[in-house]
Parts: sequence; structure tokens; C-alpha cells
Amino acid sequence: MAGFFDTGPARALCLGLMALALAACATTPAPISAGGRFPGDLRAQSLPEPRGALPQVTDYAANLQCVPFARQVSGVDIYGNANTWWAQAAGRYPRSNSPAYGSVFVIHGFNTSARGHVSVVTHIDSSRLIRVDHANWLNGGEISRGVPVLDVSANNDWTEVRVWHIPGDHWGGRIYRADGFIHPFQLHAAMS
Repeated sequence: MAGFFDTGPARALCLGLMALALAACATTPAPISAGGRFPGDLRAQSLPEPRGALPQVTDYAANLQCVPFARQVSGVDIYGNANTWWAQAAGRYPRSNSPAYGSVFVIHGFNTSARGHVSVVTHIDSSRLIRVDHANWLNGGEISRGVPVLDVSANNDWTEVRVWHIPGDHWGGRIYRADGFIHPFQLHAAMS
């Protein structure tokens, strides 16, 4: 039985177009479902189309920790280890699970429960994807800018995230627990 797919050039063209379409699907990041779960293995997902500059380390010689960098860039006037920032912000700065430009994103339990990390939100690409600037994420005192952070929490509440690994050009293999966002304006204005 002869049919469309039995003719040489037409069959080759059709198979080629199908292969091209399938290849495009394989390289396009899977969307986040309405149920709040990210389908598939996040480590296999490529970086969503960036809005603005690509993530990069801008200063390998900065010799900074995350805390002084976040304090200087955001204006959130908190001192001490990053794992104490969330508690210190209570009653002083608004805190939430909603990212906002200029807010400080607080991750706790970084490597051990005694450590934390803070970064500053610079872009909000979607309800599940933000970009941050931060220092010392790679443990060399460097400054990194435009680093994607993906919310992978089941409830879309930014309590579990993955962070883009700049040197490897892929999502990091670890899921980090997060406290949330400290917003950079004080709740109680100083009285003169």
C-alpha cells in the first residue's frame, strides 16, 4: 500500500520536520504547572530566556561576604550572620513570601543549619523566577549579578528554591530552604 510516507523526498522532508520539532521541544524549558509543581527533573531544565544581561560573576576579587554586600545594596540595616537576618528583621522591616525589587532574599541552612545566605532581588521574571545579585555564593568572595533563582516549592511560597550555577551554566543540584524576603523600608520611622 503506497502512501504519503512511502514517497522518498516527501517522507524525508516530513521526518526532518518532525525531528526538528522534537528537538525544539527538548531544549525548551518546561513550564511550571498550575498545580505548583515543576514537571520533570529540575537539573535537566535549561535556563529560561533571560530578560536583560546573562548571569555572571562581575568581580572575582571583591573579597566580600554576602551580608555586607546585601546591606550596602539594599539599605536593609541589619548586621550579623545571614542566618539571623530573618529574625532580626521582625518588627523592623516588612517580611513576606513575595519577591519585590530591592528586597533581601534570605536562605537558611546553607551548608549547615548554622549558616545562611542573603541576596538582593534585581528582577522578577515570573511568579516562580527571580534574579538576584549577591556576594560569596561560590565561596570565593566574588560578586555575582543577575543570578536566576527558581521557586520549586509545592505551594509557590518561595520556601524551597534552586539557584543557577554560573560556572556550570545550569541549575544547581541542591534545593535550598528559604525564609523569605525582607523589604527595604523600616516599619517604624525614627522620631526626632
